[in-house]
Amino acid sequence: MVSIDHVAHRVLTYIPYVLVLIDMRYEGVKCGRDGGVDSHMEMGKKLLAAGQLADALSHFHAAVDGDPKSYLAYYRRATVYLAMGKSKSALPDLSRVIELKPDFTSARLQRGNLLLKQGRLDEAESDFKKVLKTGPGDKEEREATGQLTKSDEIQRLVSEARSSFDSRDYVTAAAQLDAVIETCVWDVISREMRAECFIQMGEMGKAITDLKASSKLKSDNTQAFYKLSSIYYNLGDHEMSLNEVRECLKLDPDHKQCYGHYKQVKKLNKQILSAEELIKEQRYEEAVSKYEAVMKTEPDVQQFSLIAKERICHSLVQSQQGSSAIKVCSSVLQKDPQNVNVLKDRAEAYIQDEQYDEAIKDYETAAQHSENDRQIKEGLEKAQRLLKQSQKRDYYKILGVKRTAQKKEIIKAYRKMAQQWHPDNFMDPEEKKKAEKKFIDIAQAKEVLTDPEMRTKFDHGEDPMDPESQQGHHHHQHFHGGHHGFQGFNPFGSGPFNFKFNFN
Repeated sequence: MVSIDHVAHRVLTYIPYVLVLIDMRYEGVKCGRDGGVDSHMEMGKKLLAAGQLADALSHFHAAVDGDPKSYLAYYRRATVYLAMGKSKSALPDLSRVIELKPDFTSARLQRGNLLLKQGRLDEAESDFKKVLKTGPGDKEEREATGQLTKSDEIQRLVSEARSSFDSRDYVTAAAQLDAVIETCVWDVISREMRAECFIQMGEMGKAITDLKASSKLKSDNTQAFYKLSSIYYNLGDHEMSLNEVRECLKLDPDHKQCYGHYKQVKKLNKQILSAEELIKEQRYEEAVSKYEAVMKTEPDVQQFSLIAKERICHSLVQSQQGSSAIKVCSSVLQKDPQNVNVLKDRAEAYIQDEQYDEAIKDYETAAQHSENDRQIKEGLEKAQRLLKQSQKRDYYKILGVKRTAQKKEIIKAYRKMAQQWHPDNFMDPEEKKKAEKKFIDIAQAKEVLTDPEMRTKFDHGEDPMDPESQQGHHHHQHFHGGHHGFQGFNPFGSGPFNFKFNFN
């Protein structure tokens, strides 16, 4: 059967700088206590051997309660805490062991190691020196000597890091603190100093990691939460900023910095959520106003202006305001040229503005940064189709209407242009000839755009008036021939022009 001490040895090898648990049977001291305490100690040892740490802990709690002067009960409980990674709880137990039995070398060495990890260097050195004074075994002596040397080296590094930090040499200070934290992994002061170095160096991700660690290592660390909230805010992450500042206020509801910051983040967060709700409801004009308010609420953080402009760009595109959208989208892309969402929105705005070449460029750039995006693929195909179409005849352009124009607008535009280009208005033969061609174009445009089936085909890149485009499927046969290969099409009826034309 495997002994408890063998298991404890295996458990503790996972904890750096912690000595192998010594065999208690050879301590030579038997504490006076009742059978209940002995029973809890035995059960605790068995459960620890089986790796059932939470249950073992319960028995050692009971043993400590049953005999508050049993250094072995405290030591066993500290062992379980260490195996569970709860060094904060192990430390007071180790201190109680040393108080009850000052010559217990193993407990003192373990406490020294924990203090070293916490960056409490003077206290750690004191423990290592006392271990050496007790004349321990070779192994313990070697470890205590090695840890003393390491502690001296760390003291020197801490002093150099402070000097570099005060001289604003943050890169050097961060490198020196790296070496300190490698050993003093739970040292809050060094982590916070390194976080400040990272902030000054612009390495916000690394600063966040250190501040998150220090907020956990120190239970009432309001300053760490305030700094975390400020970093997230400056990165434009209003939700994470709000989460962190709330943690600060949980610890101290009257914290002046956190409360002031909370009010600002809360206001901004509310505006952004409200603007997003408006976009969802397709109330784009109101969403634009709301995002303009976001920029006024936080004019100093560039990231929020970019977020607001990105969503204004999107809203303008959705409300078919292509030319206005292009300006806003372009200002975002100057700062963030790889923003796929804005590239897609600007491409759509270019399509609305009939700048198909530019739309194709944006879709191609977006595709480089976002592979297998169906929206990009479809948008690119649409832009290429429309470009090809625009190089032929664009019936919308002929009538001077938008692609979104309703039938009523199309007929109104047609009547106006038909009257303007009526051949009877021109006496000069050349001008009359030009007007006739223009008039035929106008009539064809009206024919295509007021027929839902023909218009759909045209919007998908086919020209219902072009036999090549139709690939032999002829529609509205009376249009075949005439201008652009449609000889014989005569919107004026047969015979000489009498222009009793019906503008319907």
